[in-house]
Amino acid sequence: MSAKVFAFDPRPDGIYKMAFIYPETEHGRGKSTADADIFEGRFVELVPDELIVEEVQFESDNPVFAGTMTITTALLPVTGGTKVSIRAENVPSGISATDHRVGMESTLKNLANFIE
Repeated sequence: MSAKVFAFDPRPDGIYKMAFIYPETEHGRGKSTADADIFEGRFVELVPDELIVEEVQFESDNPVFAGTMTITTALLPVTGGTKVSIRAENVPSGISATDHRVGMESTLKNLANFIE
């Protein structure tokens, strides 16, 4: 997937809007359009070097993707680096646990590749 950022205001109550765009080989998987997941988020809480709490909503006409998902990312210093933990609550029923886990694992892997 690739990402496109439309808006990003990283402060408490700041909002962002993004799209995750599926490659042509996965056309038809999108929640908002055939090839994209478009979503808006709001930063509920930001504690530098410790915590990020976000509320996220997908743009979709399909009710299985409706609702507000809360994502909490915790950062904990450990020997040699930082432990990053992600917890998602109120995940829309249209997102399988497996797909969500794979997505979060991919996010963590991309983060590790970016900072290492």
